Amino acid sequence: MPNTKSAKKRLRQNVIRRNHNRAIKSAIRSSIRKVREAVAAKEFEKADELFRVTVKKLDKAGAKNVLHQKTTSRLKSRLNHHIKSAKDKAAA
Repeated sequence: MPNTKSAKKRLRQNVIRRNHNRAIKSAIRSSIRKVREAVAAKEFEKADELFRVTVKKLDKAGAKNVLHQKTTSRLKSRLNHHIKSAKDKAAA
């Protein structure tokens, strides 16, 4: 337990920030899952639209240091590769 006034304030701030960051991360995971489900269902137009929304969320999280910038880049790259490879398999 914090003893000083500043430590108590820091604890309150940390609780608020943790909840905010958890909500952002949860939204990102849900968004990635929706893209993967759309790709699995071969709904590529929907997957592209959801991918754009997901990239926006990832970029915001990276800019605000909720996620590391390289983590966001890696997730975007893997998701894009997943979509493109599924499109190529469907076309072939």
